[in-house]
Amino acid sequence: MVPHLITALTGPINELEQRILDSMPAIERWFRLEWMEHTPPFYSSVDIRNAGFKLAPVDTNLYPGGWNNLTPEMLPLAVQAAMAAIEKICPEARNLLLIPENHTRNTFYLSNVAQLRRIFHMAGLNVRIGSINPEIKKNTVVELPDGETVTLEPVLRTRGRLGLKNFDPCTILLNNDLSAGIPGILEDIHEQYLLPPLHAGWSVRRKSNHFRSYEEVAKRFGKLLGIDPWLINPLFNHCGEVNFAESTGMECLTTNVDALLGKIRRKYKEYGIKEKPFVVVKADNGTYGMGIMTVRDAKELEDLNRRTRNKMSVIKDGQEVNEVIIQEGVLTNERMHDAVAEPVVYMMDRYVVGGFYRIHAERGVDENLNAPGASFVPLAFDQSTRLPQPGAKPGASAPNRFYMYGVVGRLAMLAASYELEATNPEAEVYE
Repeated sequence: MVPHLITALTGPINELEQRILDSMPAIERWFRLEWMEHTPPFYSSVDIRNAGFKLAPVDTNLYPGGWNNLTPEMLPLAVQAAMAAIEKICPEARNLLLIPENHTRNTFYLSNVAQLRRIFHMAGLNVRIGSINPEIKKNTVVELPDGETVTLEPVLRTRGRLGLKNFDPCTILLNNDLSAGIPGILEDIHEQYLLPPLHAGWSVRRKSNHFRSYEEVAKRFGKLLGIDPWLINPLFNHCGEVNFAESTGMECLTTNVDALLGKIRRKYKEYGIKEKPFVVVKADNGTYGMGIMTVRDAKELEDLNRRTRNKMSVIKDGQEVNEVIIQEGVLTNERMHDAVAEPVVYMMDRYVVGGFYRIHAERGVDENLNAPGASFVPLAFDQSTRLPQPGAKPGASAPNRFYMYGVVGRLAMLAASYELEATNPEAEVYE
């Protein structure tokens, strides 16, 4: 079943959908040429917001969890993409070591690990799960809600290689976003492929770098299609020295919020949009929907209550927030069962392999949906996203809408590949 969407099926987003469908051969050729020059991230997921007048990515994750939200129908696509990705990196690969996050008791997260194990097993690899959590000193079996189990084994380090007892992998796949920093056990690994590379983790990565790369991609893509890049690009600013706990650096924040709201107002006026603009202030690194607030007026920042300051000052793994990205807020016009929804697109190598809607009954159209209480409904592909239906009226065909989401997801993935190239510590520097 394709989820029934209550979307704004009229208005500019349909013009954008039509333009994307009409340009499909040009778009696919453009991506093909880009992938000849750039390496896609090994896997990624992108949160997309459809405001009815613009469609933009608001977050790109390079260590995506949530693979368990994909339907069984999506598995063949994921397995095929996994085969292509592994073939490119290590064609003779036999063993894959999967290193998950350290929170071992979260069975929902571990169901995602089990799904990744399944995908790579079907792609023809022996897969075992190795934990770098110091508390895991012996093989630990965790039962999952569906009756399946995962066995976490302590990772062993010997002479620049990682492995498990009686298991020497050619490839190590991280599903751990390194929010708390890079553990020594993962550094200086030789002769093994570590995917994604360490500089893709949140100890190094910054959202502002990603969206700077995305801005460049959106401009080039906008030129290809003859559209205003703003229709697919959230504007943003950045503040590098903020301390919410001590209320320092707030001047930088207020000034940048005000300037960005002004820019958005001008765009809304240009397009005759009657909505009230807003921005989303979030930690420049980190994930899990932590350290995020919605601001509609810079004055709101003058008297943040203690609860909001506390919420903004610390993110996952107790990391303090000192840098923030101020991002144009993109409303979401998607609804499922009367709850606000946003599509999340999953990719492996350069392929879109599936996705789901993140829905939240308690949240508004201008709020972050990645919060406790969110649920997930698969973006089921009765017809593949790769098979849009030419001639169908814009807004009338789920595959066409999903194709558009897949294009925007791939633009964000391309931006991530630009970003990883720019921040690669081992890149050759040409003087």
